[in-house]
Amino acid sequence: MTLQQIRSPRFAIILVVAVLCFANVAQAGPPLICHTIEIGQAKSLPWISHNWNLSGGETYDTKNLVPDTLDILAPGTPVLVRMETLRRATLYARKDPLAAKELLARLHARATSAESSGHSDALAWFDVGYLAETYKQWLGQSWMRVSNDEQNPAAGVDGYALVKKAIGLRGSDPQMEFAAALITFSGPQEEHRQHSLKAIAGAKTDPLLAQNLATHFNGPQSQTMSEMLAKELNLKLAKN
Repeated sequence: MTLQQIRSPRFAIILVVAVLCFANVAQAGPPLICHTIEIGQAKSLPWISHNWNLSGGETYDTKNLVPDTLDILAPGTPVLVRMETLRRATLYARKDPLAAKELLARLHARATSAESSGHSDALAWFDVGYLAETYKQWLGQSWMRVSNDEQNPAAGVDGYALVKKAIGLRGSDPQMEFAAALITFSGPQEEHRQHSLKAIAGAKTDPLLAQNLATHFNGPQSQTMSEMLAKELNLKLAKN
């Protein structure tokens, strides 16, 4: 996708329709896991797979997962990069329950420490919340448990509430709004709509965000959201 395509009026219209119809799009798999976030050439955790899941050929040592992730989630790291890093961390954490628990604990400690010092950190709270919601979609699910005793480290953590707190502290961040729209993909519907609208508004000056808003969800049909919805819209217009 080129910058010219992103700025074209036709693409802008399709993008608006696509995001407003987020909740009506059939998607295979959990959105925070199966939706690969485009981050350009930005640094993230090592990744060799060509799709959303681990390919089985990764040689990454999960003993480095916590320090590597914390290092990437620096104050200057964009939200989209944080989202993709936490998505990859969750996939790796599935193989290392101890690392999964430690990562969430360390991120939570970082956020609460900043708040206790009187300098509440929006990005720190975002990281905790987004990781918690990503964990909930992948770790400890009944359909993938190794044993009945397997627990999700994020059980009982309202990650969405923490992401909303981060948005409140940040003031205005379209990339965070995009994250919140993904979290609320299955509801609540009005909150999802509001987050989507704010992400759309910000995408006008953020080509990478615009690309992510219109990117494909890896499902049975290899189409972008915009392509699927544009086709659906054309069919509706043809009937009228």
